[in-house]
Amino acid sequence: MLIINRRAVLAGGAAVIGSGLMPNFAMSAIPTAAATPPKLPIESGATLRILRPGKMVDADEVIFRENVAKFTAETKIPTRVDFVGWEDLRPQVAIAANTGAGPDVVLAWPDDPHLFADKLVEMSDVAEYLGKKYGGWHTLAERYGKKFGTNNWISIPMGGSGGPAVYRKSWVKEAGFDAIPKDHANFLKLCQALKKNGHPAGFALGNAVGDANAYCHWLLWSHGGFVSDEENKVAINSKATIDALKYAKELYPSFIPGTLAWQDPSNNKAFIGGEIGLTQNGVSIYYALKNNPAAAEMAADTDHAPMPFGLIDKRPETALIMNAMVFKHTKFPNASKEFLRFMMEQEQYDKWMTGCLGYWAPSLKAYAQADVWKSDPKLLAYRDACDTPFYNGYKGPISQSSGAATADYVNVQMFAAVSSGQATPEDAVKEAERRLKRFYR
Repeated sequence: MLIINRRAVLAGGAAVIGSGLMPNFAMSAIPTAAATPPKLPIESGATLRILRPGKMVDADEVIFRENVAKFTAETKIPTRVDFVGWEDLRPQVAIAANTGAGPDVVLAWPDDPHLFADKLVEMSDVAEYLGKKYGGWHTLAERYGKKFGTNNWISIPMGGSGGPAVYRKSWVKEAGFDAIPKDHANFLKLCQALKKNGHPAGFALGNAVGDANAYCHWLLWSHGGFVSDEENKVAINSKATIDALKYAKELYPSFIPGTLAWQDPSNNKAFIGGEIGLTQNGVSIYYALKNNPAAAEMAADTDHAPMPFGLIDKRPETALIMNAMVFKHTKFPNASKEFLRFMMEQEQYDKWMTGCLGYWAPSLKAYAQADVWKSDPKLLAYRDACDTPFYNGYKGPISQSSGAATADYVNVQMFAAVSSGQATPEDAVKEAERRLKRFYR
């Protein structure tokens, strides 16, 4: 049995930059095509304020700030970056949109630009240049970047945090499985065996931007369900959704207690602390373990795999896109667009992606050739996170309706209510349908 010092792991995971183990690769050989950057004459006296979500891995903030400092040095544009908590981001974005004041550039969540599309600077010139140079945009990035039904880009999808299964190999094997099953029935058996052996699963059911949406959307999609149809009509009330809810209720007793209140850092702490043997998460757990000498054995015992496909033939996962937008209230739209172009160029992007061990998987196809993906086979589960047909609000168009429904956690709260026994599947889906119809009109 693998024995670790829990306190040492938790302490080390919070200070991985200081460990000196952050990846340090030379610039990757990224294939590029000839492309001319858009002409963006910088406004006189330009200064920029950037708002973005806080780090889940230390290198995200450290290298992002280094790239910002490089931008300022090269352009002479003073640039300030504010990192805010994941749950605090949307309220601050809404205030900026509604007051017409605040940050010039916001790196927000995937649906957010579609909530405020009429208040944003069009980004087509920057997006088309980047796509031409770096092999095109992945499906998910293009879906979130363009205003639905048009070729007009309203945002620059900078990358996405994928959500495969994260698990302890030895504990899964002890439970009688050599790998994560691809079907629902055996996945349930695995989770039940893990719980029986004292290594329960843990999936977020609180209002967690990344992890709860990832888990509850997996439940829905892997059973063939969806929130809205291609004509933007609410379609949640279906046999597939009822089946997904019944399965979720059956799966829930195998979880560690407390997941109904979990936020995005919660499963990281539980996994790193040795309290759970299986969850669904970005690369942040593995990053913390890999960069902490005290956790070397646990890192070696940790692996990633797709969540079970269940009843469908496509990987039922999406990515939490960090979607950059520029508000029309900015006095410096060209400087803002130039900032985003600069940050997406190889000299900055490759360093940032590599330092994060691919936590923000690339939205541009050429970056799949980066050396970070060749450095460790355990990272490959994240590389193609933005190459997926699934998105918040699937199958309908991405719109203000889908964005508002996701922000209101309709799908998450439906699954939480049934999992905890607060509602029957039939009652929960009717309530979700009622709530969704407030947004889909």
